[in-house]
Amino acid sequence: MDIENKEMSGQAESSGIGHFPEDEDLVITSVELLKKPKHRYQIAFGPYLMTVHEDVMLKYRMLKGHVFRKEELQEIVVADERQRAYVEALNHLARKPRTTQEITQRLQQKGFEPSSVETTLERLEKDKLVDDALYAKMWAEQRMTSHKKGRLWVKQELRQKGIGTELISEALGEISAESELESCLAVGRKKWQQTQGELLDRKRKTGAYLMRRGFGGEPVRQALKLLIEEDQEKGEWDEEPDDFE
Repeated sequence: MDIENKEMSGQAESSGIGHFPEDEDLVITSVELLKKPKHRYQIAFGPYLMTVHEDVMLKYRMLKGHVFRKEELQEIVVADERQRAYVEALNHLARKPRTTQEITQRLQQKGFEPSSVETTLERLEKDKLVDDALYAKMWAEQRMTSHKKGRLWVKQELRQKGIGTELISEALGEISAESELESCLAVGRKKWQQTQGELLDRKRKTGAYLMRRGFGGEPVRQALKLLIEEDQEKGEWDEEPDDFE
């Protein structure tokens, strides 16, 4: 038995049709809409019962009086699980955009078969509902401009979300050094104003804070230089200390 047939057999067992008779015509005796979950129907073949999603029921014309064989129902079970996986993915996406890895993890947690997960991802990508490249670009822009996070911080976040190295580089490449410096300076200015002590201490504390937020050495050095220049213009410092290391 090949992998696909094993999977169909396993799904048939788990779906409750494993005990359906073999090599026998099965006539649908009733079709009943269930209250929960939504859009699911109970299909009765005399004493034998199974449930399917509305889309699957319509696709396979599972209407009262129609006849099926068990091997046909096994195919329907696979189609039904794939439809359920797709619906689960859509519900997960309804809350906010997701990456391929996040959708995969969700479906695996729900116990869907690998083939159903793969088929769902292919369908989502075809429908442009999952796009890791676009996600990475939107995430990078939002985190670096609105949330004032540094390039290194965002890079690590995208890695954790399963985005590939090349896509991360492309996304971060669209954020200019000037834009990153602007965010770094805005965050640094707030920290600088909250920090007390000698100039060197304030510089070290503010620099360390910025680096913890994922800003690299160059934007941190530039931001600190500008902050000190701002204070010098106010007459708070007579001279500039050594560069931040």
